[in-house]
Amino acid sequence: MPESSLVIDLVMNIVFAALILIPGLWLARRFKRLFSGIMEKRGVDPMLASFIGSIAHILMAAFIVIAALGELGIQTTSLVAIMGAAGLAIGLALQGSLANFASGVMIIAFRPFKVGDFIDAGGAVGIVENIQIFSTQLKTGDNKTIIIPNANITGGIITNYSAKDTRRVDLVFGIGYDDDIKKAKQILEDIVANDERVLKDPAPLVAVSELADSSVNFIVRPWVNSADYWAVYRDLTEKVKLVFDSEGISIPYPQQDVHMHQAA
Repeated sequence: MPESSLVIDLVMNIVFAALILIPGLWLARRFKRLFSGIMEKRGVDPMLASFIGSIAHILMAAFIVIAALGELGIQTTSLVAIMGAAGLAIGLALQGSLANFASGVMIIAFRPFKVGDFIDAGGAVGIVENIQIFSTQLKTGDNKTIIIPNANITGGIITNYSAKDTRRVDLVFGIGYDDDIKKAKQILEDIVANDERVLKDPAPLVAVSELADSSVNFIVRPWVNSADYWAVYRDLTEKVKLVFDSEGISIPYPQQDVHMHQAA
């Protein structure tokens, strides 16, 4: 084949490769922005939408580069095999991080909790401050920061105390067997009814729950707004103790009677 024909073929191959590479990379960037915008409009977290868009852009760019190299006459089969082997090796080396990434995607996509929620997950309890792809950050009640790998969260039970607008406060109060049960029950009902934070619907429950070893136990279960839970819990506990003391209602505590006999 004449040398001029080889030059012409080479030039044509370069031109075709450029026609694949330049518009292809431009379309890949456009696709990334379009894809991310569509996901955000459908309510997907912006961070997740941007991340998935970046992955799609990288994959499209790699495909376009391989196609352009093929147009130049370069054998791409071995290149694809090498890239696949490298991807497998990287995946095995980073399997822990990939597990956290997959869990982060699940958390962002399915939203079992959001920033500001009070949760118990991954062996920690606190308020969610930040949700990232690989980890979630909590703030504890004593102002400590806890960073939990996302795989630890999705691999266990997640309790979201802020998911519902209302919560039930579960309290147990014991009185002595010699005390007046009806009087104690009326006192508990009045204390609950006089707290403006307690909701009328569902109605609060006050009832005898157990005849224990040293006490008659009442369950007190008022419903409150989630934001009022701990304040009501503490205030009712203090109020019951004060009123029981003033009304002569005893609150027994575990004790033992020891009887000593003198041997003859």
